[in-house]
Amino acid sequence: MDWQKAYQKWQTHTEMDEELRQAMANYSPEEAQEAFTGALSFGTAGMRGILGPGTNRMNRYTVRQATEGLAQLIIQHQAQERGVAIAYDSRHFSPEFAQEAACVLGHHGIQVYLYERLRPTPVLSFAVRYFKAYAGIMITASHNPAEYNGYKVYGEDGGQMPPVEAEQLMDYVSQAADPLEVATSDFDELVASGKIKVVGDQVDQAYLDAMKSVTIDSELIQQHQSNISIVYTPLHGAGMYLGLKALKQAGFEQIHVVASQQEPDGAFPTVKSPNPESPEAFDEALKLAKEVRADIILATDPDADRLGAMIRTATGDYQLLTGNQIAAIMLDYLLEAAQSQDSLPTNGVVVKSIVSTDLVRPICQHYGVEVEEVLTGFKFIAEKIKGYEQSEAKQFLMGFEESYGYLIRPFVRDKDAIQALVVLAELTAYHQSQGRTLSDALESIYQRYGCYYEHTIAITYPGLDGAERMRQIMAHIRQQGPSQLGDIAIVQSDDYLTGQSMQSDGHSLPLTLPTSDALKYHLTDGSWVALRPSGTEPKIKLYIATKADSMDQAKAKAQRIEADLRTYVQ
Repeated sequence: MDWQKAYQKWQTHTEMDEELRQAMANYSPEEAQEAFTGALSFGTAGMRGILGPGTNRMNRYTVRQATEGLAQLIIQHQAQERGVAIAYDSRHFSPEFAQEAACVLGHHGIQVYLYERLRPTPVLSFAVRYFKAYAGIMITASHNPAEYNGYKVYGEDGGQMPPVEAEQLMDYVSQAADPLEVATSDFDELVASGKIKVVGDQVDQAYLDAMKSVTIDSELIQQHQSNISIVYTPLHGAGMYLGLKALKQAGFEQIHVVASQQEPDGAFPTVKSPNPESPEAFDEALKLAKEVRADIILATDPDADRLGAMIRTATGDYQLLTGNQIAAIMLDYLLEAAQSQDSLPTNGVVVKSIVSTDLVRPICQHYGVEVEEVLTGFKFIAEKIKGYEQSEAKQFLMGFEESYGYLIRPFVRDKDAIQALVVLAELTAYHQSQGRTLSDALESIYQRYGCYYEHTIAITYPGLDGAERMRQIMAHIRQQGPSQLGDIAIVQSDDYLTGQSMQSDGHSLPLTLPTSDALKYHLTDGSWVALRPSGTEPKIKLYIATKADSMDQAKAKAQRIEADLRTYVQ
């Protein structure tokens, strides 16, 4: 069906939501074409898109269509009684989309556990495991701007569905009926029948009980917490309630919440984008931090799976940490504490994505801990954890991605900013007890292991031809890729789409990771560069990682590499 026919069908649909009908009437021709050209992509991470009417937008009808696909997968596996846990964050229409999904599932006789109000993504992951559900749905667009929402699907282990199951789900979604024709049942009737069970705070307490295992040294916190000043902002998202409870449960009392950002609000009125990677997201928190002389500022994104941080320096200013720096500080503390408590396992393993910092390698080597790499996407870390538990060959110690996602204890199988909140607060207390700031601690890591610098660039390709432009760029680089970057020769080229690693001597070796549209170039000096299209946005992400004797040298090297790299993606 071409976009004009799809637009007309939606405009004249007798049961069309009136708010959506009015929004369609206000579309410009260009907006209508984009909104009704094709379907909103449902990939291995679910779907994410701009809110509004249309087959290529997030709305109640496209949510129904995605859920119909999930329902058919559940029916195929005869898992109706195990059911689905559903949660949602503070974004516009998140509660409505969660209820729509529940009504589609309930129509098929599938048991639903639906949260009564917003919850963080890690709590949804926990709930899937708590209820022994077959799947989970999280309504969220993570840290995207306010005009977005999304739909993520989780497997029975609490991790986002791994590739095989995700491929099956995508097939069912593509086969699902016209989004306007998906059948649902009445919400109140499904609740009355028990097919939809509304979840209150009973799972929250189980999650908080599990959170006690995240604290490493309770005595340290008791002795030093009164000297630690923490500023926390949930950025108008879902982290406030459990984030504050988890910090207080761990023993921290000097917690200052940013009042203007503590209430859930899908408009995110105080920030341009609720992304804790962005310095601008900390503007309100910085004002408070300077008033109370906070040692650390902590910010969670709308669904509280990502955590950003700023730390006070010796001059009294505040430094925004990268996701890689947060991971290095956390890991260094966790391994040192485990070793001092004689609890460091001989088969410990840390899991990171292929685009995350290599600084963790010498840290882990110092403590005799293995590092494993996976593709980008926390579901791959969750898969590793599942494998470790089944084989009992390795003990998971930490997993992370450079994009501000961390997991310490595997009672959750996705990024967990609540866990990271507690760990960062504790290590702040630890370093202060040793007469150090976190800035000092980071500098000490660089002095011991070398100055590692990482820089991520996202280049957007908007419009209807954006996806095709991205495909052409990646194909061109594969055909005529660089032999050097920043005057440094490339010694190894990894193509995760073909599954081959080309060596400098012309030989090719197989890669062991699953297929993915990603490239990684290893340079002679140990630097590396990676490129991959985003799975949720029309962007190609570029990752540059360098190492040098000083941070200035590492940054200068990265700038030269970036200048060359940009010529391939413009």
